[in-house]
Amino acid sequence: MMDNGYWMQAVLQQISSGCPFYISPRSVYLFSSTSVANERSQRMSYYNLKAKELTAITTLGELKAAGYQSRSIKQELRENLIQKIKAKESVFPGIWGYEETVIPDVERAILSMHHINLLGLRGQAKTRIARLMVNLLDEYIPVVDGSELNDDPLKPLSRFAHDLIAQHGDATPISWMHRSDRYTEKLATPDVSVADLIGDVDPIKAATLKLPYSDERTIHFGLIPRSHRCIFVINELPDLQARIQVSLFNILQEGDIQIRGFKLRLPLDIQFVFTANPEDYTNRGSIVTPLKDRIDSQIVTHYPKTIEMGRKITQQEAVVKTEQKGLVKTNDLVADLIEQVAIEARQSEYVDAKSGVSARMTISAYENLLSSAERRTLLNSEKETYVRIADVYGVVPAICGKVELVYEGEVEGPVIVAQNLIGKAIRTQFLNYFPNPEKAKKDKRGNPYKKITDWFGDGNTMDLLNDLSNRDYESRLRTIDGLDDLVDQFHPRLSKQERLFLMEFALHGIAEYSLVGKKAMDTGLQFKDLVGSMFDPTKHFGEEDEEEDDDDRF
Repeated sequence: MMDNGYWMQAVLQQISSGCPFYISPRSVYLFSSTSVANERSQRMSYYNLKAKELTAITTLGELKAAGYQSRSIKQELRENLIQKIKAKESVFPGIWGYEETVIPDVERAILSMHHINLLGLRGQAKTRIARLMVNLLDEYIPVVDGSELNDDPLKPLSRFAHDLIAQHGDATPISWMHRSDRYTEKLATPDVSVADLIGDVDPIKAATLKLPYSDERTIHFGLIPRSHRCIFVINELPDLQARIQVSLFNILQEGDIQIRGFKLRLPLDIQFVFTANPEDYTNRGSIVTPLKDRIDSQIVTHYPKTIEMGRKITQQEAVVKTEQKGLVKTNDLVADLIEQVAIEARQSEYVDAKSGVSARMTISAYENLLSSAERRTLLNSEKETYVRIADVYGVVPAICGKVELVYEGEVEGPVIVAQNLIGKAIRTQFLNYFPNPEKAKKDKRGNPYKKITDWFGDGNTMDLLNDLSNRDYESRLRTIDGLDDLVDQFHPRLSKQERLFLMEFALHGIAEYSLVGKKAMDTGLQFKDLVGSMFDPTKHFGEEDEEEDDDDRF
């Protein structure tokens, strides 16, 4: 605030110099029309205001005096991105695996002020990236109060805003729009119409306001005009009918819209982000060529390239209940197995590679894994438990719902395919902890698996049921000759729970390498001699396997 003497002197100087000034109820704002440096300082002063100070500005005159200048949303995104890059801040927090690929491409597109199409298979964080772009917007922007098109007070767009400013001038009321309200998302479905996106004449509004249909005030604007100065996302763009895609041509190129017969030009200021799945190009639709030509940057996404990165995503996204954290103890190996299942699925001949295997599969599988162990603990009235390989087989429902099978996979059945994927994951990870069984047979130092295979060769069997108590689980594993010695030989310094887990893991691993036989039961798995399982005298000719019965019931 200025004292009265200084206030009067400053006003007289402005009048004598012919420069404009503005008086508000709270303060006096002086600004020169000839000094570029002064304009810059005013603009900087506006952007230095805190949110509380900004939202205290309530009229157009106060906004002008504060040094506000209009800028497009693309310029806003660009300038704020530059600040974040200079400050070494994370632009897309929580997005992992894209640091050297997708994120740099998105940043280049924003710096180029481009509309963006994120192209990738399901579960590749396309929509998540689009939503995080909101963080690059200013916290608040001024809008003409009551405007349905978020009109910029210095660049009004709608007739409502023009009329209001013409009537009130610098006393025009303004309100403030938070960046969280500047994001609009629409899923492209076959029932989407031009009226939904662009707008149409509203006969009810015409009757209520007693206006002829020729009056533009009878228009009910669609989602896109209402997203003026916002980020607008269309998910699954190829699913949008071709005639609807055509209606986007003018918006993307010229930035305006056309509604029925109105001679209406609305230069909309919108940052468009589209998402698309390559599978949709052939199965359900495509992006029409002229529209694709108008989307400036197309960025291809991908799945995590390493198990470590996949684990990071799963651990971040999985919902682990507070009770589960106290009941269930886990380890890195079981987390790796979950990620390995996804990798095996993406390479499987039974799974449609064009459809992809979503990252949501590993998230759901990890949640199922913990719930499987939690259920066993509750059934046995135990205070805590350690994860088991049996719990990994409990994630079959999560796998069945997340993979798209080809014809051969459908013939096998989703349950059998899911169990096979888990088996392949165990087989792959087994070599990271124990020697290759195929090479161990020729090892001159001796075969570390011989005692185990001999025990089963003597006619012994072992049933590992899903819901065994901790005591029964331990006693059954220690019954198998050589299993404890195998773990001690290669991993001597382990806790009791870790040793038991690796014993079970080793048993499953040697079964996957066909050193012993493994048979699925309704309540768990049975291990026995491989040759004995192939020539089972108790099985009559023509009797179907239990696995086939299970699959039929599924």
